Amino acid sequence: MLGSVLVTVLLLVSLLCPGCAETPAQAPAVGQPEKQETVQTSNGDAAQTQEPPPPAVPTGFAPARICILPLTELPGSTPSSQVVMLDAYISLQDAFGCQIKAPGVLRFELYQYVPRSGQSKGQRLAIWPDIDLTHPAINNRNWRDFLRAYEFRLDAPAGLTETCILEATYMCPDGRRLTTEYPLKGSR
Repeated sequence: MLGSVLVTVLLLVSLLCPGCAETPAQAPAVGQPEKQETVQTSNGDAAQTQEPPPPAVPTGFAPARICILPLTELPGSTPSSQVVMLDAYISLQDAFGCQIKAPGVLRFELYQYVPRSGQSKGQRLAIWPDIDLTHPAINNRNWRDFLRAYEFRLDAPAGLTETCILEATYMCPDGRRLTTEYPLKGSR
């Protein structure tokens, strides 16, 4: 009697846990290539199949968005003959919304603001040379860790008294372009 109860319990356990008795597949050791399978072709020759593709690199940590921080502004009133330094603060964010430091190329352009228009960017007033942030020294020089953002000093055209549009374009190493615009109030 006790034997039949024990057999019944073992059968129930085996039905409820069908995967418990299986042994897990052995993963290849770190640094070891995965084994290739040999397949017989129709003419009897043995051919090896290709290795499985490597796992995809998670793209969530690459730049997904660029922002011009509100710290960016035109300096106060200066004589129209002086060169004005525009401090631009740029933040890169990944897919999770975290501010990150990343290699890439950054371009700044300044446009005239056109009020009451579907296209607020008017004539281009300035374009600066591209800033190559793929070089670690240049990237580190412009990075402000306490802000989690980049800071750039740009020579702005003198005498800007009207509102302008600052456009920043970030060119990722994978070919993507991220663009943002920010209105700059001119000094009156």
